[in-house]
Amino acid sequence: MGSYVPSTRQERAQMLQKIGADSIDALFANVPAGMKLKALHIPQGKSELEVSELVSSLAAENRVFPVIFRGAGAYNHYIPSIVKSVTSKEEFVTAYTPYQAEISQGILQSIFEYQTMICELTGMDVSNASVYDGASAAAEAVAMCRDRRRGRVLVSAAAHPMVIRTIQTYCHAAHVEVEIVPMKDGVTDKDALVSMLDAKAACFYLQQPNYLGQFEDADALGELVHSAGAKYVMGVNPIACAMVKTPAESGADIAVGEGQPLGMPLSFGGPYLGFMACTSAMMRKLPGRIVGETTDSEGNRAFVLTLQAREQHIRREKASSNVCSNQALCALTASAYMTAMGAQGMQQVAELCYSKAHYAAAELGKISGFELAYTGPFFHEFVTGCPGDPQALLSRLEGEGILGGYPVEGGILWCVTEMNTKAQIDRLVSVIQEVRATWN
Repeated sequence: MGSYVPSTRQERAQMLQKIGADSIDALFANVPAGMKLKALHIPQGKSELEVSELVSSLAAENRVFPVIFRGAGAYNHYIPSIVKSVTSKEEFVTAYTPYQAEISQGILQSIFEYQTMICELTGMDVSNASVYDGASAAAEAVAMCRDRRRGRVLVSAAAHPMVIRTIQTYCHAAHVEVEIVPMKDGVTDKDALVSMLDAKAACFYLQQPNYLGQFEDADALGELVHSAGAKYVMGVNPIACAMVKTPAESGADIAVGEGQPLGMPLSFGGPYLGFMACTSAMMRKLPGRIVGETTDSEGNRAFVLTLQAREQHIRREKASSNVCSNQALCALTASAYMTAMGAQGMQQVAELCYSKAHYAAAELGKISGFELAYTGPFFHEFVTGCPGDPQALLSRLEGEGILGGYPVEGGILWCVTEMNTKAQIDRLVSVIQEVRATWN
């Protein structure tokens, strides 16, 4: 048996017996069969070195595109080299979530600085130490808003589909009703929202900019929600926050989002970072860890964990959330990124994303059938029509070393960031023109 095998058959049998499962398959019975990897096809009796080489050869089959025009929730941004330099230090990498937190002053300070930056970015009063990803943050925010009198959750249909499904999953487990507010012209239908807001509505979740890249009328929607006595939850893009109104300025009670654009590479889907911030009035419902600043017995500056609901640990059945951990290393990465960029750098990235996306949209719009699907303002994502087979087009782009947009109903969702040069955009347009000519 090689040293890379983490447990013996006897140890696995003891574990299964302890938890009352008949087999490993029974342990993972809730995982859909199609998502389970049957086997790695690694020959028996291989050494650790041989297995490492084999797995490396398998990993080499993954294709990393040099040019990316796809977003849909995960974004290709430039990461300053100092970010990796800081986060790869051993004292940070080895400390995930300190359980004797107060002796880990360096880690607590890094989390405190992260919380401060998230508050500055969102305009909110308080932030937690992070949760697992943006979708989880949205679902946790919705849970914060429910009470005995108000149990219905409203979610914009223009939000990211994975976020919607995550909210539905959390609410299903809590026997909470979720209703989807329909879209109209690529944004949330205000009239539909008004008709759905009633005395049972606990909150409304809005994504800004939304999944289709469009800017919502966040201020007006927030006023409608508050006039009905419900809470207003906004899921925001952290880069866009550097350029447009903050969630606080739009009246949000809770601001959440995916922190991946803040210095984390795409990495085939993770690990990522869910940020959460809220008003002072909602502070005691905020799940997870919160680091506060105080002084020690000698009057020196010190950091402690604070305001953590004990129900998250010892009265789980009464807790609104069971999150008691955080993504410390990812949060540190976000802090290092925001520190390296500074307020001016963050704004510059946002402006570059905006201007380059609008240039790309204008050039694509000159191709018949690839006009903008929606006329509203957008940030760095937009939907165009596609008069032919989207997959055929995207396959051709892949052959040119370009990861194209993401197919959506009615066309293709494109994303342009500061990483895309004018030459890359022009090349994208040129290839599409070539493909378009074959469709006549």
